[in-house]
Amino acid sequence: MSAFDVVVVGAGPAGIFAALELMKNGNLRVALVERGADLEERLAMRQGQAQPQEGSNPMLEGFGGAGAFCDGKLTITSHVGGHLAELLGTERAEELLSEVEQIWLAHGAPRELHSADESFLADLGRRATLCGLKLVNVPLRHMGTDGSFQVLGSMRRELDGKVELITGNGVSRILVEGRKVAGVELDDGTRLQSSVVIVAPGRGGATWLHDEAERLGLVITPGAVDLGVRVEVPAAIVAELTDNLYEFKLLYWARSFDNLVRTFCVCPYGEVITVRHGDVVTVNGHSYAEPTSDNTNFALLVSSRFTEPFDDPISYGQHIARLANLLGDSVLVQRLGDLRVGRRSTPSRLRHSILEPTLKSATPGDLSYVLPYRHLRALLEMIEALDKLAPGVGAGHTLLYGVEVKLYSSRLQTDDRLRTEISGLYACGDGAGLTRGLMQASASGLWAGRCVAEALGE
Repeated sequence: MSAFDVVVVGAGPAGIFAALELMKNGNLRVALVERGADLEERLAMRQGQAQPQEGSNPMLEGFGGAGAFCDGKLTITSHVGGHLAELLGTERAEELLSEVEQIWLAHGAPRELHSADESFLADLGRRATLCGLKLVNVPLRHMGTDGSFQVLGSMRRELDGKVELITGNGVSRILVEGRKVAGVELDDGTRLQSSVVIVAPGRGGATWLHDEAERLGLVITPGAVDLGVRVEVPAAIVAELTDNLYEFKLLYWARSFDNLVRTFCVCPYGEVITVRHGDVVTVNGHSYAEPTSDNTNFALLVSSRFTEPFDDPISYGQHIARLANLLGDSVLVQRLGDLRVGRRSTPSRLRHSILEPTLKSATPGDLSYVLPYRHLRALLEMIEALDKLAPGVGAGHTLLYGVEVKLYSSRLQTDDRLRTEISGLYACGDGAGLTRGLMQASASGLWAGRCVAEALGE
């Protein structure tokens, strides 16, 4: 059994930033454990030069996590991307985000900040209001899928030799003795002894952490289920928004059932991709630093919050995704015009569209057989509102890919120092339900590392 002062579970942004903070104390022996591949191997898999191990998911798992490895948007605000302001207070959350921003920049993140001028924001906000939408201004930096690798490589080199990185071997369970953490057991049976464990899984580890929390008797709060579609349109239709904002954040409360619908992960001139969560295939999107298509894609997500006795929103989202997989070889794609008239899209109907799909593997089908009625109604209402703000979004040739679902809904209860009810066990990042994006995940990891370092120094 190997002994460490701290074991960090997950090498996404939260885990990386926790490790970067902990390594400042040269006397601490830190292990960073990642179920997926190391960075170079992961890049080779993405480029088709290596094959992932059976059951692994190189898009979600591996050094860098999901969002940092693919697309790489750094949103410079505490208003979106997680619950840190609620948990730590707005002032501390903003201070951490500012500190994290400088670390990303020091490792090569682009200095160009996508932020529109005040007059444009005021005019767009007014027009959005008239359409029944709320505009949320989110200044951001975009690394791009290609640029993200370079930035993560810089972080990987800084950790080299100072933190023991274990990849390709996930944590099967957290070891606890008398409500005190004792370490972790890896998938291959190896045990790492430690009196401090920071669990920092991303979306790919959300189900594992949920199951471990239940086994250990930790308090979990079911969150909202974010379920919807990825929309693909000609880039020119939303160019005014993407040229000025890059990522447009728009909120809509559906007339029918009062569900919140939001835009998410806008990918200007990008590509629609698939992501595998175990036996489930969902849809996502990404964009490079330079344009790779004439289309722009973005997610439309409907938020639903369940009450007792239901407490497993992750399984609900997976179940809906499986329906889409059942009807197609992976995800479904449907023209908006076909959905409106109640017919499935076919290859020939797709060819009659002016829009060339960027995801060639999607199966033409009918999303009305997959999405619950209240979700479908809310999505169509949101598209109707968007079409008033950006004419053409609601055109018949607009493509809808389904389903897109965010599997990090359950939130682990922590205090303001990210400690759980088990002594020595800390939690941060997307998989713990505390954050929903690169910047807040990074900030939560930085804060967890700092709190642990202070506790060990007492």
